[in-house]
Amino acid sequence: MDFSNLLTRWYLQNKRDLPWRNTKNPYPIWLSEIMLQQTRVAQGLPYFLSFTEAFPTVFDLANASEEQVLKLWQGLGYYSRARNLHKTAQYVAFELNGIFPDNYNDLLKLKGIGEYTAAAIASFSYDEAVPVVDGNVFRVLSRFFDIDTDIAQASAKKEFAALAFELMLKDTRGGAELSEANPALFNQAIMEFGAMQCVPKNPNCDTCVMNSGCVALQKNKIHLLPLKSKKPKVRKRFFNYLIIEDDDKKALIQKRTDKGIWHNLYEFPLIETEEETIIEDLIEPIRDMVSENGISSVSEYNFKSQVHKLSHQHLHIKFWKVKINGTIKNGMDYETLKSHPFPIVIFNFIENDFLK
Repeated sequence: MDFSNLLTRWYLQNKRDLPWRNTKNPYPIWLSEIMLQQTRVAQGLPYFLSFTEAFPTVFDLANASEEQVLKLWQGLGYYSRARNLHKTAQYVAFELNGIFPDNYNDLLKLKGIGEYTAAAIASFSYDEAVPVVDGNVFRVLSRFFDIDTDIAQASAKKEFAALAFELMLKDTRGGAELSEANPALFNQAIMEFGAMQCVPKNPNCDTCVMNSGCVALQKNKIHLLPLKSKKPKVRKRFFNYLIIEDDDKKALIQKRTDKGIWHNLYEFPLIETEEETIIEDLIEPIRDMVSENGISSVSEYNFKSQVHKLSHQHLHIKFWKVKINGTIKNGMDYETLKSHPFPIVIFNFIENDFLK
């Protein structure tokens, strides 16, 4: 039996029951694909359920405020996905009368939708024969066919897409045992196989249905593929968040309006430094911030920095309690703070340490 039929047979016997697989409606399929970019299914599923409950249609999502969307997205990371999701929902709802484009090329024109997501929606919703190429697909194909192309190169996606397309056509033309196979089935199967069987580290090749034809396995190269050049050096940043509070336990927050990480989310007043710092180095900039009130005391919430890892940055975060004299103008209490969308590292601080 060939690669495509083996793959789809495995999928039909082992696939997970996921809500977006039980529909051809492009709205939940689009939601799931955006949420699962660089995110595991186990992490993304609760968010998908929350979003579809809060926003059952693209019109509901379009009519929500950005803050509502960001708050519901809180903790899922890569927040530009949420902002693009909201803008695309508004475009589809208000410019396209709630109807998603029905083909790959037009889907690509939507904000936040790249080649992979467009291919997924086009095949899952409209049965268009266009292959998906993500990390799972790179891994499965590179190992089975022993392809040592560096997947970090721009040309790699085109090479793997061409191979996936050829395999998909073999599948969609039908074999003796799977004459009803289709592009959606092939795409779902190869992604699921990479997520569950042909995993990045220590896959169980002994039980794999593909093991007799897997060239990398025969050559003992599973651990070497897919080939990917080293990532650029991770940048270290040092964030000092100031919990400026008065006697009523009210604190100041601000919205991050600069482009970059956490755009349009909220945070406490921030002093970014070149390295780990001490109280003495912060007194003067804090004094400038609270000049109207004056400082009563400054102390550390966490003696050791909390490291929050993003894809290209490691944030070394310290929270500082700054007690001031008098009352804070526009200060917020605990419950009001919690209603705003924060990066999860700050929200967790509010939940666990703010009232200490």
